Amino acid sequence: MKAHVYVTLKRTVLDAQGQTIADALRRMRYQGIEDVRQGKYFVLSIDSQASESEARSEVERIAREVLVNPVIEEYSFHLEA
Repeated sequence: MKAHVYVTLKRTVLDAQGQTIADALRRMRYQGIEDVRQGKYFVLSIDSQASESEARSEVERIAREVLVNPVIEEYSFHLEA
């Protein structure tokens, strides 16, 4: 099983890199870009013997304790069989 974890800055936190990318896209004349948020992406390989609820619980714990700075970042994830 694999867990795909996405970490981004909270909406209330200025994302300077995202703004720079959005500005560059507009200057390059890409249409319809309203906002860009940058972040981090992790793929965790999980023991195939673990149940989905065990895997979900462990990924939540890893994300909260290791991957995310809870003051400025938030995360989401999905599991893949």
